[in-house]
Amino acid sequence: MRLQLLLVLAATVAQALPDARLKPSRDEHAANDTITSIPGIRVGHYTLSERPTGCTVLLVDGGAVAGIAQRGAAPGTRETDLLRPANDSRRVDGIVLSGGSAFGLDSASGAVRWLDERGTGSKTATGRVPIVPAAVLIDLWVGGKPQVRPGADCGYRAAASATRRPVAQGSVGAGAGATVGKLLGRDHAMKGGLGSASAVLRNGLRVAAIVAVNPLGDVIDPHRGAVIAGARTNDGSLADARRLLRSGAATVLSSAAAENTTIAVVATNARLTASEATRVAEMADAGYPRAIAPVHTIADGDTVFTLATGGWGGAADVTTIGALAADLVADAIVRAIRAATSAAGVPAARDLPQ
Repeated sequence: MRLQLLLVLAATVAQALPDARLKPSRDEHAANDTITSIPGIRVGHYTLSERPTGCTVLLVDGGAVAGIAQRGAAPGTRETDLLRPANDSRRVDGIVLSGGSAFGLDSASGAVRWLDERGTGSKTATGRVPIVPAAVLIDLWVGGKPQVRPGADCGYRAAASATRRPVAQGSVGAGAGATVGKLLGRDHAMKGGLGSASAVLRNGLRVAAIVAVNPLGDVIDPHRGAVIAGARTNDGSLADARRLLRSGAATVLSSAAAENTTIAVVATNARLTASEATRVAEMADAGYPRAIAPVHTIADGDTVFTLATGGWGGAADVTTIGALAADLVADAIVRAIRAATSAAGVPAARDLPQ
């Protein structure tokens, strides 16, 4: 009788507790607080050795519903019209972020080829077709060899190296040639990079971001309000673009159009519609102005993608997901700067006097 009572009590407690499978341990998240903590997402980088540039490929096992927000004035993108909610909302198989300006869009062709060789893609009457949207940033001036830029081989190699391990951050992949703070010209710029961050709620909802940071403006730590990398004065100290713009300083230059751009992917394990994924991307874009000033300029092609894998069984709260995504975009931007290393004579934040 006592045994039966204990069994009934144990069953009652088990029903009252959330499914343990939806509650990753703190240790698990501490070991990987990047975008690959979203089940089914893998990330691979390929960094060219000839000069600082490269590409980053995100692959999604089983595909994902996707959305997009595009606020910069000079975007370089591929397959983005398909992500508009009014269009054919196919699940995407991956997303490519790349350096190399418009040339870097060819990286997506390599990722498509890698997926095609493995029979991955949307079903059509004649076989499967991989859907891989892409966005690029301009880093052609860094390192002095503009003819060296990511191509299809870069995308193929990055896809082949994609893994669920924590994402390598800093001067790698799409962030290898990224720079920030060009309001006083390229000679006064600093190193950008690639960063990632994620969050897990107690109910099992996961949200994450990965960002390649290459803006015209400065990067600001939103928790302190201080510039951590950006335009430098002649003595090497931070000029602070916000003060420069308010002063009307004659030395402030507008970087050549389209020679900047910050590109990001936010992801969640929630189940979203195409319209909801687009709304999350639009909310996630709010992370940019928290960490970059000025942002969304005529010289930036800022873009945010959303991936919703749908593996979580809970009800999707778009407001919560979008708000978390914005915070994580800002966090990932700061991480990119703190992890970046100097390249081609462009100093990194870690090189500044502490």
